Amino acid sequence: MRDVTDHITAAIERSVRLRALVREIFTVNATVVAERQNDQMKKISAWAGILFFPSLVAGVYGMNFTHMPELHWLLGYPMALALMLTGCVVMYTIFRKVDWI
Repeated sequence: MRDVTDHITAAIERSVRLRALVREIFTVNATVVAERQNDQMKKISAWAGILFFPSLVAGVYGMNFTHMPELHWLLGYPMALALMLTGCVVMYTIFRKVDWI
């Protein structure tokens, strides 16, 4: 009986160790997945910010204000397009520098 008890105790201890090992493996896996999702969210947020800037400028120009000095200026709309492009390039450069893209 003592031999059977020793085998059962060893089997229980082995199963406890395996359960702890499996729990640690799942924890590490969840951490890796969360880190990957964090990187993906950074990229999505960066691109959303970059695309927001020209939408903001276009939204202001689309309101058809009568007292906007750019409307009576020959280079008003090219300036708006240049502003959109410059803003996007600046934001892209910043996000690239902080490794979000």
